[in-house]
Amino acid sequence: MNFVFQSSPWWILVCLLVGAAYAFALYQPRPGLARPGVALPRFVRSGQSGSGSGTTVGGFDKRTAYMLAAVRFVVVTLLCFLLLNPLIRSTRTLTEKPKVVLAVDNSESVAAAGRPALNQSLAGLQQLRDRLAEKGLDVSVRTLGDTAALDAGADLTQIPFTRRTTDLSGLLAAVRADYEGRNLTDVVLVSDGIFNQGLSPTFGQYPFAVHTIGLGDTIPKRDILLKGVVANRIAYLGNQFPVQAEIVSNGFQGRSATVVLRQGGRELGRQLVNFTKADAGPASRFAQTTFQTTATQKGVQHYEVEVLPQPGEFSTRNNRQDVYIDVIDGKEKVLLLALAPHPDLKAIRSILEKNQNYEVDIRMLTGTPPDAVPADKAYDLIILHQIPDNGGVGIAQMQKYLAKNTPVLFVLGNQSAIGAFNTSNPVVQIAQQTNQGDRVTGVFNPEFKQLNLDPARLEILTKLPPLLAPYGDFRLQPGSDVVLWQQVGSVRTTKPLLALNVTGPRKTAVLAGEGLWQWRLEEYALTDKQDVVDELFQKVVQLISVKEDRRKLRVYPIRNEFVAGEKVIFETELYNDIYERLYDKLVRLDLTDEKGIVRTFTYTPTEANSRFEISRLPQGAYRFRAAVTVNNRAEQSSGQFVVRDLQLEALNTTADHGLLRQLSGQTGGQFYKANAVDALVKNLTEKPRPARLTSTEEMNELINWRWLFFAVLALAAIEWGARKYFGGY
Repeated sequence: MNFVFQSSPWWILVCLLVGAAYAFALYQPRPGLARPGVALPRFVRSGQSGSGSGTTVGGFDKRTAYMLAAVRFVVVTLLCFLLLNPLIRSTRTLTEKPKVVLAVDNSESVAAAGRPALNQSLAGLQQLRDRLAEKGLDVSVRTLGDTAALDAGADLTQIPFTRRTTDLSGLLAAVRADYEGRNLTDVVLVSDGIFNQGLSPTFGQYPFAVHTIGLGDTIPKRDILLKGVVANRIAYLGNQFPVQAEIVSNGFQGRSATVVLRQGGRELGRQLVNFTKADAGPASRFAQTTFQTTATQKGVQHYEVEVLPQPGEFSTRNNRQDVYIDVIDGKEKVLLLALAPHPDLKAIRSILEKNQNYEVDIRMLTGTPPDAVPADKAYDLIILHQIPDNGGVGIAQMQKYLAKNTPVLFVLGNQSAIGAFNTSNPVVQIAQQTNQGDRVTGVFNPEFKQLNLDPARLEILTKLPPLLAPYGDFRLQPGSDVVLWQQVGSVRTTKPLLALNVTGPRKTAVLAGEGLWQWRLEEYALTDKQDVVDELFQKVVQLISVKEDRRKLRVYPIRNEFVAGEKVIFETELYNDIYERLYDKLVRLDLTDEKGIVRTFTYTPTEANSRFEISRLPQGAYRFRAAVTVNNRAEQSSGQFVVRDLQLEALNTTADHGLLRQLSGQTGGQFYKANAVDALVKNLTEKPRPARLTSTEEMNELINWRWLFFAVLALAAIEWGARKYFGGY
């Protein structure tokens, strides 16, 4: 420990001089007689007569005065010294014993062989921990998913092996992060070597030796398992969709198995699969079958695929899997209303039908006979190709949809009536000069930020054939945004080619030119793909057709699917009439499972935490409805989600000790059987693992020492008390 001065050490002399000067000034000698009638100090009254003469120091006898002067000198000098704000440098040395971490794989697959055999291995592991601690090693235990080590005295035989997934690389990475900078020399990984999440642990780099203890049985079991089920995540009401089952057999070659598809306990179909004889090679272990079923109900539907158990199977837990399919009631309906046949119509239809959520209905107002638009059919988006037209054929139809505020995309051409168009759209006004057209290409507007578009990819638009656009002056309406500007030859203009307005009651876009079909053909000729033009058009259509959510209460799960065992988390948004966030309102949440059982929860979202968590929900498809009362008005929000029971641990129960041997070899450790604990203890204790000395240097301000404050206060109190006692002032 030593002092570090933040200013010149010569100031210490100044502190000493100040203390000495203060003490001398207060306690300097005073020769002479005491004046008659003046009270003398106690030591004078007791030892001298009132008429004698003598010398005192500050009114006290010399001995007392020198003592008080010394105390005053120390107090003043210390206070001046503290004003220099000196620092105290101290060094602390810690002795850190070698650390060993027992990393236990507590997943379900480890316990597949039975709990009695596992408990025997855990008892040996507990002996290992105790013997290592006796040898002077610091031993801690970690398991999958734990953020902290188990208690030092925890009974390892009571570890629940219930983890539904195994991430060995994550376990070792967590140990590495938690013990970074500490004297961790060895990690003992107790596992069966099976992992089904994360990377292989052999890909990691670890600053410690990983010794492995192999659990489980490495001999493949006689079993049939449903390896996977392939199905669409979305189906449309009334449509057929396939469900394909993939089955793996081990020890049942040359035999057959029955696969059943069910929904809500009702059998929808069953099929027989045959496994060829073992001499056919690895292919004899695999089989697959496909069911065709029809979506008959809306919402998330729960289907079950099961391979009926066979006599002698090791486990039947892996014979069944659940499938959840979201059945949608119809697609987004798009009316493509055109004046006459045109190549653009085929191009637009091809672009939209790339998205399965769109159903395109093409109608032409001229022809033999003209297509009639159903009067009672509702559409989600209207695309008007060269309507309104010069002949006024489509104006009545157009006005009907404009009155409903249905989103509209205008595609202009040489038959478009510009005057009627100007009165029908909130995007752009065109002052056309005669009935002339202009050949223009498109240039992306970099200021357009409403869509996530790549300007570099859109540079190809300048290489595409020109569109035929009306010739005249273009004037954007308030609230409109330009996606593409017009370019005539090599001259970039300020006329919009593709623009939109999504601020009003009806979202509207305008493509001021015909010839989109040529763009798609030329892009394919240049790149062998039709991605850029199609993506641009699709995103514009999605932007103007998306339904705006104006609900005051929005409650939704953070994901549509959860795994059984994890928390289901809901996000809550509550707004007032001007869409400012509200908090601290009681929300009621009702969950309904497939059996109709309702679970009710209440919670209050706050500004600090607007989420609500639900634990331990069993697998299944759930519908939820949330309700809250704001200003005596009920607001509601509803939706659905799925909790999946992933049987990952049941898909593979054959221990992989080869992976454990490889991991130990890479990190300088060794592989041991479960009954070879003595050899592991000998290895860990005989190899020299010295304790590590860690020195820490600290800099503290002297003024922060509390005892120094009380010492100065005590000295000052002693001096003051002595002066009062001896009659000084």
